[in-house]
Amino acid sequence: MEREEIAPKNLSPQIFTIQIICVNKCHNNFYDKKNEKLYFKIFTFILLAVFLLSSQVKVSAISKAEIDSNVKIALSRLSRDVKKSEDLLAKAKGILVFPDVYKAGFVFGGEYGEGSLLFGKQTMEYYSLASGSFGWQLGAQKKSIVILFMEDEALNKLRNSDNWKIGADASVAIVSVGADGFIDSQITNQPVIAFVFDQKGLMYNLTLEGTKFTKLDKKS
Repeated sequence: MEREEIAPKNLSPQIFTIQIICVNKCHNNFYDKKNEKLYFKIFTFILLAVFLLSSQVKVSAISKAEIDSNVKIALSRLSRDVKKSEDLLAKAKGILVFPDVYKAGFVFGGEYGEGSLLFGKQTMEYYSLASGSFGWQLGAQKKSIVILFMEDEALNKLRNSDNWKIGADASVAIVSVGADGFIDSQITNQPVIAFVFDQKGLMYNLTLEGTKFTKLDKKS
């Protein structure tokens, strides 16, 4: 059994994936079936540890000043890249911004990020975001999430909850853009809407279901 490791082309710091293709060319007594399973488990454990450690290093010990600065950058990028998003931002009762959300995993995955709740341009509170998932997945990724509360009732549920959860406490509509480059108006009529984007632009084919938001007591 020979193992070939294929590294992806055009590797970027935002997305990193590894693919392994095992090709059965001939029988080898050393790599029997039992040993092969053991080596694969060890290899995947090391990969998962590396991914999780790399993401935790980036999100740990984030100061209020760093969050505030990154929030401004994320909102500026959103306003620049998505037509009419500024109009929605202006109408929102509250804006929850997570400029850097890191996801990593192998079969079991998790993501985490820290951000702030804004009323207009004023920062009111700080929050963390966390979620877990199970299924075929391998890699690490970074994205930004901006959640707009278009009604006071939905916003108050967030502020009065210790652990606000999408799906249990509210439904969130992911914003998409039509062929004309403008936001789908049917989505913007929902009480809570979200923009999810990375360096390449808006991300559509995903869900925030099960994501938990916890208020942070940031001292500095």
